[in-house]
Formats: sequence, structure tokens, C-alpha cells
Amino acid sequence: MSWIMPAETARHERVWMAFPRTNTTLTESASEAETAYAAWSLVANTVVDFEPVSVVVDPTEMTRARAMLADTVEIIEAPLDDAWMRDIGPTFVIDDTTGHLAAVDWTFNGWGAQDWAQWDNDRRIGRFVAARAGVPVISSMLVQEGGAIHVDGEGTVLVTETVQLDPHRNPYATKETIAAELERTIGAQKVIWLPRGLTRDYERFGTRGHIDMVATIASPGTLLLHQQNNPEHPDHQVMLDLREFLAGTTDAAGRPWTIVDLPAPETIRDADGFVDYSYINHLVVNDGVIACGYGEPAADAHAAEILASAYPGRRVVTIDAREILARGGGIHCITQQQPAAGSTR
Repeated sequence: MSWIMPAETARHERVWMAFPRTNTTLTESASEAETAYAAWSLVANTVVDFEPVSVVVDPTEMTRARAMLADTVEIIEAPLDDAWMRDIGPTFVIDDTTGHLAAVDWTFNGWGAQDWAQWDNDRRIGRFVAARAGVPVISSMLVQEGGAIHVDGEGTVLVTETVQLDPHRNPYATKETIAAELERTIGAQKVIWLPRGLTRDYERFGTRGHIDMVATIASPGTLLLHQQNNPEHPDHQVMLDLREFLAGTTDAAGRPWTIVDLPAPETIRDADGFVDYSYINHLVVNDGVIACGYGEPAADAHAAEILASAYPGRRVVTIDAREILARGGGIHCITQQQPAAGSTR
């Protein structure tokens, strides 16, 4: 038996999400919390127009979730700590011989045991979702999150050294042991180790370098890459360096990358400092793409054009993601696709 994580462009059975609940990242202000509930709900209510959506909801938020989520969204009750399903949920894989589905349950420890994080409930969600999906679990002792990997469905995986090799996640791991575990669990034949992620991701509520803010594989041999054109932003130089690094790598099939730049919007700061506004953090769905928007019509439209070209035949829908980004992630971070059985491309 050999497992492979399908490309995100493969056909989906559904998308999984989690509904926000009161915690540190939601903020204590009722009015600010309401903007988070609305943002998460809008994503779910948009995705369900393309494919089924299942939302895990903490018991304390069931009444609110029922009021804010569309009737077509499935609501499932379970205890939660936070609402980043990409990171707390399982990574679905397929047996490349039989086409049967399974779910990798990574070890989750609050993004490297962050002092503000709680994860006693969230660390159980991978198995909970797998059970609801009716698929077997592949257990892994590797501490990582779904936002820390991007694949092409053909054996290539993108990661960042500051996540998988984080001493607060995997203190005894090496690149070799991590590569072996990624081969066992998701079929990785070649691991490309980016040296770091975006600047904001190393602040208090960051993940220490998730790949899904930096780069994604739109199709075999083609990378979409975050581009920060403003030299005042520290990510301007970060992305120049990462672009040079990636230009010197190849995928598992030995192909050099065709790199497509996806420029950031013009906004470079918010009340907390330099932003990590990135159009890379989108969700590919059946026949569509759900893109992050940042309140800049020209920049949002330009990004949508690039995404439409990168994913031909899919309708791009842009959702204002600033309230999600303000809490540490984007649309990709709050969603997790369950591929259709037998679908690897």
C-alpha cells in the first residue's frame, strides 16, 4: 500500500471547516468577535455553492453557527479550541493502487507550543474528522500542520525549515527523518526546503513560516509565488531571496519551475505592523477558486485574473479576508479539502 496526497486541484468530496469560538485569537471585544464569525461564515456559505461543506462547531457556539451558516452547510458538534481547520484537521490521502481514502493525523501542539495557544481539544480533531468521513487513520508523530505543506500530487512537497525543523515542534528531527515520514504518509518523493516564510508569521500569533502564505503548486511544474513589490516591506527582500532559491530547484519529475508571480496588494501595514496580505492563501474548490481579497479593487481583480489563468476552467470568487488575516491566517488556513476517492489529479 502506498499513500499519496492528491493535488488540491483534484476533485473534492467536500471541504471541512471549524467555527470560531471564544479564545485568545478571537479577541475579547464582542464587536470584533462578530467580524470573525461573519468572515468564517461567509467562506463556508460561499464554498457550499461549489461543493459540500461540513463545519465542526464547539458546543458553546451551536446557536450562533445555526443562525449564521447556510442551511446547506452541515454542522457537526465537537469541542474546539480554535478554528484553523487546515492545521488541526487531518490531511487526506489516497491509496495509489486501490483509490481508497485515508486521513493522516499529524501531531498538533499549538503551532510549536505557543504561549497563547490551547490544543487539548484541537489535537483530537484529526481523528474526529476522519471518523466522520468514514476513513482509516494514519497516525504520525510528526508535529506539523496542513498549512505547512503544499504538494503537486506527483511526489513533490514544499515545506519551510522553520516549521518542520522548529525545536518547539520536532526537536529531535532531521531533514532526512522528516522526508522519510512525509514519504510514508503523503507519498513525498522530493521535499523542497524553503529557508523561511513571511515576516509577520514570526510574530506572536504566527505559525513560524507556513508555506501556504508563500507559494503553491498550481499544476505540475508551475509555482504561484507571493510577490511583495514595495521595498519598504521586509518581505520584498524575503521574496526576492525565495524566488532565487526556488528558481534553482526542480520538482520530483526533474522539471524546473515555471514561476508565476502573484503580487501583494499595496497595503503594507495595519495597526500591528507589516501585513502578510497574500493572494497565495486561496482555496481551490470544484470548478472554482475562493480567493482572499484585501479591499483594493484593482489589486484584488489583478490577482483574480492571475488565478483564473493558473486554474483554467474555474470561476474565481474573491472574499474580503482581512478579518481572517488579522487573526493569523487566510482562507486556505481555515479550510481543508477531502478529495474524492480515486482522485489524485
